[in-house]
Amino acid sequence: MLKVESIHYGIVIDHITQGKGKRIFDKLNLEEVDYPVVLLRNVPSSKYGKKDIIKIENCIDIDMTMLGLIDPNITINIIENEKIIKKMKVEIPKEVHGLFRCKNPRCISNTELYSNPSFKLVRFNGTVEYICEYCEELTSYSL
Repeated sequence: MLKVESIHYGIVIDHITQGKGKRIFDKLNLEEVDYPVVLLRNVPSSKYGKKDIIKIENCIDIDMTMLGLIDPNITINIIENEKIIKKMKVEIPKEVHGLFRCKNPRCISNTELYSNPSFKLVRFNGTVEYICEYCEELTSYSL
């Protein structure tokens, strides 16, 4: 069994659905950092069978909305002195700003630089659907 040391101070992103850890690692630009970071893939899990985990030996700002779009099963653990001091559960975001584009090519958010795409959650049943706040077009987002 592979042994990875606990971290003294930082963040553990846990319960990542198997195979989504690399995508989160890339979105957080963790390849560019100069502090210790570990991506564990296919870790045995009693709840999920297998899961991915990311350990970051530093506290960084994490975009919970982006993580919720990638995988709403994630748990964020804040670590100090090798102990979990705070746990946060990620959810599917009710509002999204600037993380994806409206599928309507004529939408103002796709044609004007000053407008930032904004969406509100309208449905969640395997596929997440958001409505554009500008043109009211439904945009699906697959988890």
